[in-house]
Amino acid sequence: MLGVGLPANRDEPLRHFSTILGERLRRLMARERISLDKLSDFLGICRNSLSRIYDGEVVPTISLIWKIANVFGVPFGSLISSREGRGTFVLRSADTAVLSSSDGQFTSRALFPYNSERLVEFYELRIAPGHTEDAVAHVPGTVECLVVTRGTVEITSGKEPSETLRKGDAIVFEADVPHRYANRGKNEAVLYLVMSYTRLGDERGHDN
Repeated sequence: MLGVGLPANRDEPLRHFSTILGERLRRLMARERISLDKLSDFLGICRNSLSRIYDGEVVPTISLIWKIANVFGVPFGSLISSREGRGTFVLRSADTAVLSSSDGQFTSRALFPYNSERLVEFYELRIAPGHTEDAVAHVPGTVECLVVTRGTVEITSGKEPSETLRKGDAIVFEADVPHRYANRGKNEAVLYLVMSYTRLGDERGHDN
């Protein structure tokens, strides 16, 4: 069973994030006419846990947010990042919500304001020493481009051979198949991820 995540009262960015995610989840469910019971079956979590996400009380794990995005066929960024207008945008480190999986051994921080017209998303990933993170297949056509800025990381995409990356190395791979990030070093690994889509799902209902 997938973990639900952290209480939303942990800090201000997480409280803001959980509120936004809850609102977007409610709109998606209303649009697709999916009940809490049905969605909890799709996601493999209990109804009470899903209800807490629905109400904006908890922050789900990264893997669970991906499953929600895949169920509705929408980009990950459409669930996690705030809309902004045109012009310069500064994303302060203290104001961003850091999402995690595997008890904090894998974290992701969005480095962009979400805009439904964009087909590219930018993230900072951190992986604890010795940790392996399995990722579900994303929506069809998703491609990931990663560059390692610290540590040694092994990337596996689908049935392709694993590739070992060190500081300064980059990789592009298809992410619409199950894939894996493994920190093979003794220190935390830091990566920057650019994710691109060839298409976007129908995003009516994502207005804030």
